[in-house]
Amino acid sequence: MTRRNFVAALGGLFALQRTAGTLAANGPAKVDKLVLSEDEWRKRLTLEQFAVLRQEATERAGSSPLNAEKRKGQFACAGCALPLFLSETKYDSGTGWPSFYTYIAGHLETRTDFRLIYPRTEYHCARCGGHQGHVFDDGPKPTGKRYCNNGVALKFIPA
Repeated sequence: MTRRNFVAALGGLFALQRTAGTLAANGPAKVDKLVLSEDEWRKRLTLEQFAVLRQEATERAGSSPLNAEKRKGQFACAGCALPLFLSETKYDSGTGWPSFYTYIAGHLETRTDFRLIYPRTEYHCARCGGHQGHVFDDGPKPTGKRYCNNGVALKFIPA
């Protein structure tokens, strides 16, 4: 395969990811959608939140104060305040990002992400579509899942 063909194939994968990357709901759809313009999101979010939630960036590992959060409560989307995770489902994965083994049903949507060439499952807030992180199959029981979340994409609401 020539370099030109490789680059064309790679571009095709990214185009496929963008066009076929419709968000699939995990559980019953129970939330109304929040749709804002890019300017409205920029006014509502910090620069770092905007980069993660709206442009699917990743914060630096170990940078979130939510890694050490141990109080009872909920972790909600920083973009629209939809609760996504309960504190009882949070655990220390050792990755440097807040991690959870399950989520609140109907509050996350997923799609396949090919940014690192190999497919990963990314998840988003079901209300505003804000990018949260990626889910992996190396988590603890009972689900075996690790929802690896950007801390800047969450806000903690104490019980």
